[in-house]
Amino acid sequence: MRELERSSGVLLHLSSLPNKYGIGTLGKDAYDFVDFLAETNQRLWQILPIGPTGYGNSPYQSYSVFAGNLLFISLELLVEDGLLAEENLLEVPEMSDKRVEYDLVMDEKTVLLRRAYEAFRSNFDDWKEEYYTFLGEHSWWLTDYALFRALKSTDDDLCWNEWPEKLRNRDAHELDVAMLEQDARVNFHRFVQFVFFRQWFQLKNYANSKGILIFGDLPLYVSLDSSDVWGNQDIFLLDEKGQMTHVGGVPPDYFSETGQYWGCPVFDWDRLAEREYDWWAARVHFNLRMFDLVRIDHFRGLESFWSIPASEKNAINGEWWPAKGFEMLSLLKSQLGYLPVIAEDLGIITPEVEELRDAFDLPGMKVLQFAYASDETNVNLPHNYGSNFAVYTGTHDNDTTLGWLKTATKEESDNLKKYFNTSWSNIHRALIETAWASVAKIAIVPMQDLLELDGKHRMNTPGTVHNNWEWRMEWKMLKKSHKDFLVELTKKYNRRLKV
Repeated sequence: MRELERSSGVLLHLSSLPNKYGIGTLGKDAYDFVDFLAETNQRLWQILPIGPTGYGNSPYQSYSVFAGNLLFISLELLVEDGLLAEENLLEVPEMSDKRVEYDLVMDEKTVLLRRAYEAFRSNFDDWKEEYYTFLGEHSWWLTDYALFRALKSTDDDLCWNEWPEKLRNRDAHELDVAMLEQDARVNFHRFVQFVFFRQWFQLKNYANSKGILIFGDLPLYVSLDSSDVWGNQDIFLLDEKGQMTHVGGVPPDYFSETGQYWGCPVFDWDRLAEREYDWWAARVHFNLRMFDLVRIDHFRGLESFWSIPASEKNAINGEWWPAKGFEMLSLLKSQLGYLPVIAEDLGIITPEVEELRDAFDLPGMKVLQFAYASDETNVNLPHNYGSNFAVYTGTHDNDTTLGWLKTATKEESDNLKKYFNTSWSNIHRALIETAWASVAKIAIVPMQDLLELDGKHRMNTPGTVHNNWEWRMEWKMLKKSHKDFLVELTKKYNRRLKV
C-alpha cells in the first residue's frame, strides 16, 4: 500500500459488532459494516488487536501476537462451510445484545468449534489442500502457539513460567515429548487458527474490493503469559526462572495519578539488536499482511520506555530507559520501502520521540478531547498541527465524546464555548466536524461518537479491570441522520472514498 490520500474512517472493534451469539464476529454483520463504510464514503475501518485474550479480556494482553481470537469466528459461516449443522446453533443460549459476556461466549463457542473440528476431520480430504497450505505459511509461529495453548489447558491454565523446569526452559527433548502427548489438543488449536484466518482474509478481501482499508493495532508490548515470551525469553528482561525483573507502563498522566502499571515484560533491546530485530521484523511483516496499515500503540516506547521494577505496586517509581527503535525501523524500511504505520504518540512526548516519528515520515495522533484543557497553544488544537497526523475525537481509552462533555471541567467547558459558535447540545457534532475539517490526512471517529452515545457506552477505562471491552453496537442505534451527517462531512471536507 502506498501513502494514504486525505481520508476518514470509523473506529469499531470486531467484538462490538452486532451478532446474536454474544459477540461480534467475522460474519454477516462485519460485511454489513463494510457496506456501511462504503455507502458513507469512508476509507478506513480501524479495529483493536484481534489476538486471543485471557483474564480481563483486554485485546492488549494476548496469548499471541500472531494468533487470532476464536471468539471472532462466525458460527454462521461454519454452517455455510458444512462444518456445523444449523440445529447446532439452536443450542446456543440467548446472550445479551448490549454487553459481551466473555466467559459464556468462550464456553459455548469452544464446544461448537470442537464439533466443527470433528466434522473437519471426518471430511479431511475436502480440506487438506487448503489446510496444508495454511500450515506451510504459518507453522513458524503456529506450532509454538498450539503447544502453548494445549499445555495451558492441561496444567490449570498456569503461566508458562510455572511449568516444570524443562518445559519452561524449552528443552528440545521435552518439547518433542509434549508434542506427542498433546497431539489432539495441538491439532485442535491449529484447526481453530485455520478457520479464523480463512474467515479473516475473506472479510479483508471483501473490504478491499469495496475500497475499504483495514486499520489494525499493534501493541508495543506483549503479555508475559504468551507463546511469544515463552518462545523468545532472551529478548525480554526476565530472570532465570522466567519471572519479570521489570515491567512496562507509563508514569502518572492524564489517565492516572499513579501512572499505568501494565504488568508486561519490557524488551532487552541489546539482545534484540544481536538478533537483528528478527522477532520485530516478523511481527511487523505479519501485521502488514493482516492489515492495510497499522497503529503502533505506545510508539514512544521505541525511543525510550518507562521501566518499572516488577516488585513495585504502581508505576510511580519507574525510570526512562533507552530503546533502539531507530535501528529497528531503519531495518524495516529497508525491507518494505514504505512503512504504512501510524505512531500512537500520545502522553509524555519528547523532541526525541518526535524526531524518531518524523525520521520515518510516520503520521502521529491528535485527540480532540485533549485539546481544550488549556489555552490556544494546545498541541491538539487543529490550528496548531500539520497534515501528517490522524485526528480522533477520542480513542478506545477515552470516554465517549458525549460522556466527556457531561463531565468536562469548567476550563474545558469555557474553552469549548469560545472555540465553537454553537449551542452546547451541538458541540459533540461540531467536534466530529472539526476533525473532518482539519488538515490532518486521516480523521477517525469512534462508532459511539457517531451514534451520539453517552459514557455508559465507553469501551475502556485505563487502570481498571472490570466492565471493559464489553460494549456492543446494535443496528437500531444507527439512524439515517447519522449516515447523512457522515456523508455530508466527508464530501464537504474532501475525504471521500475514491475507488
